[in-house]
Amino acid sequence: MTDTRKSAKTTAGKASKGFTDEERAAMRERAQELKAAARRGPRASRADGESDVLAKIAEMSEPDRTMAERLHAIIKASAPDLSPRTWYGMPAYAKDGNVVCFFQSAQKFNTRYATLGFSDKANLDEGTMWPTAFALKELTAADEARIAALVRKAVS
Repeated sequence: MTDTRKSAKTTAGKASKGFTDEERAAMRERAQELKAAARRGPRASRADGESDVLAKIAEMSEPDRTMAERLHAIIKASAPDLSPRTWYGMPAYAKDGNVVCFFQSAQKFNTRYATLGFSDKANLDEGTMWPTAFALKELTAADEARIAALVRKAVS
């Protein structure tokens, strides 16, 4: 029987082909978030999470920054019980420690549109199939009303 495993020596220093640079950066950001949360401890305030979210939003380029600022306001108004926090370097909103929804800027993974996503913790179940992510190019008044309704439903 031959050993088909590669030695560490032959793969050391080579970049993984499984993840993009952006995906690896998001994983590093998630590790930093977990370390920061551990340092803050269980008594961390909502203000800590909100300041992290606002800092991430401030780093975004336009038009994503404007959309993220508006989404932050909509989510806070629609579901004041959600706690802002970062999640893989993205603004996210959690209930009981579980992320319910998040905003992914287009620049995050070099995509052509930003995304408003909902996790499996969101109560959006409708029949046997329902959307959990929405592409965003801009926000209209109708979009904002729909987002507010989705967020309220997600936390119901």
